[in-house]
Amino acid sequence: MKSVLLAAGLAFGLASAVAAAPATYTLDPSHSQIVFDYTHLGFSTTTGMFSGFEGTIQFDAEDPAASSVEVSFPTASLFTGWDARTQHFLTEDFFGAEASPEISFKSTGIEVTGEKTGKITGDLTINGVTKSVVLDAEMTQMGEHPMEKKPWVGFNATTEIKRSDFDMGMFAPYVSDEVQIAISIEAMKAE
Repeated sequence: MKSVLLAAGLAFGLASAVAAAPATYTLDPSHSQIVFDYTHLGFSTTTGMFSGFEGTIQFDAEDPAASSVEVSFPTASLFTGWDARTQHFLTEDFFGAEASPEISFKSTGIEVTGEKTGKITGDLTINGVTKSVVLDAEMTQMGEHPMEKKPWVGFNATTEIKRSDFDMGMFAPYVSDEVQIAISIEAMKAE
């Protein structure tokens, strides 16, 4: 009888350990984007967008600070709404898309700040330069996707970077060195 109870206890403990493991979510590229804006000569606020993400989130619902995220996307996925501007931004004056065809972010730590909020610190690589940045993140929703019928999660995040930190400071300070970044992603639980 003791051995049956011990075996049942071990099985329950193993099942609990498996349930507590972080779940892998893959980004939904059709519903994930980064929008950035900067001031142009003090006259206007100009925006741009990146899409086409690939990446994973290791999400630990029991201990969100133990979660992680890794994302990359093609530099050439840039869209500014003005073709001449987009093409100039992709040159070595700014993003250097030919020499650095990918932009990436890999988290190095997460600080939980609220029930659905946190600060995600990570290494951002743009134009071949890697700098540490902090994203102010919020989980927007977690649950079953109504059409896909599988677990889904969404996050929004914001941060500010300096273009000059990534060797992209042309025209600063007339065109603002500071760039505001807004991120919105959806991710599905991996099979």
